[in-house]
Amino acid sequence: MTTPASNDPASQPDAAASVPGRKPMDAIMSLCKRRGFIYQASEIYGGINGFWDYGPLGALMKRNLREAWWQDMIMNPAWGRKGPNGEAVRCVPVETCIIQHPKVWEASGHLAGFADPMRKCAKCGHFVRADQYWDTLVESSEWFNSLIQEFEPAPMGTQTPGLDSSRMMKWARGKGKKLAPNLALVRNPEVTLSWLATRVNGQPNVPPDVQEIVRHVATEQLNATGLQEPCPRCGGELGAPAQFKLMFETWAGLTQTDDNKVYLRPETAQGIFVQFKNVVDTTRVKIPFGIGNTGKSFRNEITPRNFTFRSREFEQAELEFFCHPDESHAWYQFWRDFRMEWWRSIGLSSDNLILREHDKDELSHYSTGTCDVEYRFPFTAPGYGELEGVAHRGNFDLTQHQKHSGAKLEYFDQERGELLPNGSRKGERYLPHCIEPAAGLDRGVLALICEAYTVDPARPSPEFMKFHPRIAPIKAAVFPLVNKDGMPEKAEALHAELNKRFGRQGLIETDPKQTIGKRYARMDEAGCPYCFTIDGQTMTDQTITVRDRDTGSQERIAIDKVAEFLGEKLGE
Repeated sequence: MTTPASNDPASQPDAAASVPGRKPMDAIMSLCKRRGFIYQASEIYGGINGFWDYGPLGALMKRNLREAWWQDMIMNPAWGRKGPNGEAVRCVPVETCIIQHPKVWEASGHLAGFADPMRKCAKCGHFVRADQYWDTLVESSEWFNSLIQEFEPAPMGTQTPGLDSSRMMKWARGKGKKLAPNLALVRNPEVTLSWLATRVNGQPNVPPDVQEIVRHVATEQLNATGLQEPCPRCGGELGAPAQFKLMFETWAGLTQTDDNKVYLRPETAQGIFVQFKNVVDTTRVKIPFGIGNTGKSFRNEITPRNFTFRSREFEQAELEFFCHPDESHAWYQFWRDFRMEWWRSIGLSSDNLILREHDKDELSHYSTGTCDVEYRFPFTAPGYGELEGVAHRGNFDLTQHQKHSGAKLEYFDQERGELLPNGSRKGERYLPHCIEPAAGLDRGVLALICEAYTVDPARPSPEFMKFHPRIAPIKAAVFPLVNKDGMPEKAEALHAELNKRFGRQGLIETDPKQTIGKRYARMDEAGCPYCFTIDGQTMTDQTITVRDRDTGSQERIAIDKVAEFLGEKLGE
């Protein structure tokens, strides 16, 4: 029996692996652990799935990313550019609680609709998202990725590989017993393969694709049950989809009853909407303006995966920009374009970054436009994964909170409305429309790490991180060439000078031990852009060596010009 399999790249688990230049995710994760960027949470107890801690360098890097967002979206929004209305963009910050009144989530729709369709394996109890089943199978199922290796090469002149029943039988009696003991092909290979052969021979002109083949190898009682879909973990039968709540529940008060039930927020945005009126009443902001909020959010993902990309605890940086309905589309375009430019400015290359406008059938019922800034991660290549969403939310959120709370959230705009005889305006009262650029800081850190990871076998350390200086956790390092002859004292003085000026931006490292090559290699792995070395010549002519991380090139500059040099490189 030879059956063709699908040539759809999405159904081939090795498609991404064949992408030229694809970076190895395992090596990136290993470097993150070795250099102190990211650790598994609770690692000494075996870890906890979907939760990650940041080490010293990772915490600094994430802080730098958060600070860059804060400066460019709140303190100096859009780099001081003028918006579609011809005026400078104005934004203010808030910091809202993780736990809000339960009615906040009722109004926002999270309580009723924030759930995923899940399927449970009847054999091992494993859950899988129904709408991501095939992606999960391709990305994370060990037995599936083992089984497809038994596919025969595609015949000459065709694009679809074939299957041989003897190879599948051998797999079922060997690897299959260990990897997928509950798969029908493993439990009863003769019957399962006979159904597949009947299908192929009965419809030779309509070859089954990979998905149909998978359903056949999962089905033993075809006449009674129809084709089944197997569990990605054990191959067992999956139950029907059922809704699973994504919000974490807890209690506020002395008794753990439904009356005291509260939720960990699934997004930071709603805290902004419920404080909209207070911000307007207590500041001098006028429409159009934005309110920014950063902080932790929580979603009880059933299948967290791909390192920190899909986690249960994560940090967001969200701006809700409020504007008049007539100007909302122009502001949507403004923020969409700026956010794409911003990610490029901090080190994500154009080749790996795209702006994808959602199709109409993807839009939320209240949205007239949504786009995603997407990055080509190693685990999504050749495709892309969402980094940030920019959504035109209309006035949905303010409408809902006004309805459910009874509070009047309309904005009175004194500069609009009918022109009065005295030359002033009558004013207009309305619920503003909202444009929401919502970024994931954890995904941002991961994208920057993946982008920066570089391999050069010719270097002392073949792995190094090409971070943008603004994001790099270590801004510079000062080394004495040897630990004697007055060089350590000279290095300490320069280190103190640089640390005083630049320490607020990140670490200024110093280390007198090991060979200079090993110290350079260690800084390369940490992503330090510049190393300053005190050597014998420094003691005679007061110059030092500057080494550039990306090129490995060196030049000499006067020691009293080092701070000026570094300030220019860091964008001061």
